[in-house]
Amino acid sequence: LVFALLAIADRFRPSFVFFLSSFLAALANLAMILLAKDYWGIMITRFITGFFIAGIYPVGMKIAADWYEKGLGRALGWLVGALVLGTAFPHLLKGSSLHLSPANITWFTSVFALLGGVLILLFVKEGPHRKRGQEFHPKNILQVFRNRDFRAAAFGYFGHMWELYTFWAFVPVLLQLNLAYNHISFNISFWSFMIIGIGCLSCIAGGYISQKTGSAKVAFYALLGSGLCCALSFIFLHAAPLIFLVFLFIWGITVIADSPQFSTLVAQTAATEHKGTALTIVTSIGFAITIVSVQLMNYLFNRSGLSPAYIFIFLLPGPVAGLAFLFKYLKKN
Repeated sequence: LVFALLAIADRFRPSFVFFLSSFLAALANLAMILLAKDYWGIMITRFITGFFIAGIYPVGMKIAADWYEKGLGRALGWLVGALVLGTAFPHLLKGSSLHLSPANITWFTSVFALLGGVLILLFVKEGPHRKRGQEFHPKNILQVFRNRDFRAAAFGYFGHMWELYTFWAFVPVLLQLNLAYNHISFNISFWSFMIIGIGCLSCIAGGYISQKTGSAKVAFYALLGSGLCCALSFIFLHAAPLIFLVFLFIWGITVIADSPQFSTLVAQTAATEHKGTALTIVTSIGFAITIVSVQLMNYLFNRSGLSPAYIFIFLLPGPVAGLAFLFKYLKKN
């Protein structure tokens, strides 16, 4: 929200913002294991890490939008695919035969974050479609939401975010529940990496498909697929492990394939001089929604008394709302 209010991505060179944010996020990540001595120390360093991610993910999308006016859906498919792989990567480190400690995993992820920032700074110049933004005015944020198509894309994205990160956060929990029910064991971290990471391929594939069908249709059918997974989750939680893994792979494919296409729609429907602000404000609201969603799932698991098999149905309102806004957009366009 601070990045959006100050229009950081529109007023300053995006590649430098990306690098500086990567550097500071990596430092905060390391501070968790080097300086934090108690619960609040951990919370503060995690908060700072999350704060500077605002200069990485949405700014990365802004950079892509500056380079690609046509083919943006494909470009963002690759970019969000990389995000997915990066999100899944710590699970792979934890599940590897190296048996890395949490501290060593944190070192690895911090170094990779810093290297990503260096690569952007050294090799990615300003895109040909970039326009330097204006000084911040509160009306800039109101301005971007006045566009009906932009509102449809943004609110569709908000529905998608209600589901996405909560699903990712609870993948290891889902695996654990199914294994306990079937009285077997396997490498939960490795399979968490696979289930989350497979979304990288669906993002890339969706990007190419969007070149023929349009971003809105790809987002609509991906969101429809993940919504069906939410609705059917109570059937599969106690299924045989192989069937359950196939179900989770389908969910992992559909839950993220719409994300780059929503970002494409947001970028395409926002005014050029406010594109970075628009991407950042929409992303910040989307991540704020995940706080509510994750906390709700946590409450339902621990205090509601509901069977875990029925809890993930509460993710369904997000896809339903997103589909409603997308349907309006498709009907108009």
